[in-house]
Amino acid sequence: MFRFLIKRLVEIIPILIVVSILIFLFVHMIPGDPARLVAGPDATIEDVELVSKELGLDKPLVEQYITYMGNLLKGDLGTSLKTNRPVAEEIGARFMPTFWLTLWSMVWATIAGLIIGVISATKRNKWPDYLGMFGAVSGLSLPAFWLGLMLIQLFAVTLGWFPTGGLESWKSYVLPAFTLGTGVAAVIARFTRSALMDVLKEDYVRTARSKGLKEKNVIWGHSLRNAMIPVVTMTGLQFGFLLGGSVVIETVFSWPGLGKLLIDSVAFRDYPVIQAEMLIFALEFIIINLIVDLLYGILNPQIRYE
Repeated sequence: MFRFLIKRLVEIIPILIVVSILIFLFVHMIPGDPARLVAGPDATIEDVELVSKELGLDKPLVEQYITYMGNLLKGDLGTSLKTNRPVAEEIGARFMPTFWLTLWSMVWATIAGLIIGVISATKRNKWPDYLGMFGAVSGLSLPAFWLGLMLIQLFAVTLGWFPTGGLESWKSYVLPAFTLGTGVAAVIARFTRSALMDVLKEDYVRTARSKGLKEKNVIWGHSLRNAMIPVVTMTGLQFGFLLGGSVVIETVFSWPGLGKLLIDSVAFRDYPVIQAEMLIFALEFIIINLIVDLLYGILNPQIRYE
């Protein structure tokens, strides 16, 4: 496993290089001139040109990219054009709110998705199965922004149980975490149901039952572990999507996280912040995929890493 881990870590390097090039080109395709925004609405053409020169935006893209990568290798993510603060500080201040929101969303979504999936698989074509899959389809179908607004209206405005937005206490996590995790819980429930139904048809499950094992031991002890491999894959991908895709939810709930920062940075054409955030999101996906691959060996000891 150690050799496999080293190999995968080495493979990350060319992937990140390609990703950084694509992100750099994508960011510079965003309409608008950041030098104009930095200079201000009353700035003259000469002022804008001066700001553009100071920011290095007047240089060819290839030269800008080389400078960017050189600074990146030194651990310098650049300086925000909007706040004039180091990008690392901007992201550092916003990372933990997004991380904890994503983590709590993932925790409840995983638990709920597994329970619903297992019940639906063991009660196939019965009312618990119909009810569970109806809830899963509903969770996938409801737009996240609409669900968030409805929850705010009901539980924050009408009942006053939770704050409407921002990060004040543990109560601030409830509504955005539920909204963010609803779609994930639905996906996990459907994958768990499908995978477990396939495993329950295997010979070793019938053998376990014929030996007189209790049904709960057959399900939770024998079947679910083997059914978890595709579920773990999907769960890992969903965790990556939540970390990088919480933009809408953070906007709805005025959450002080990376998603809200990305929206503000795009509006201001803050190239350094946009590039740093997108690169971090890409790195998160790569690391999560690596962790998922390593979990395969824990779930199924027969897997050998080459």
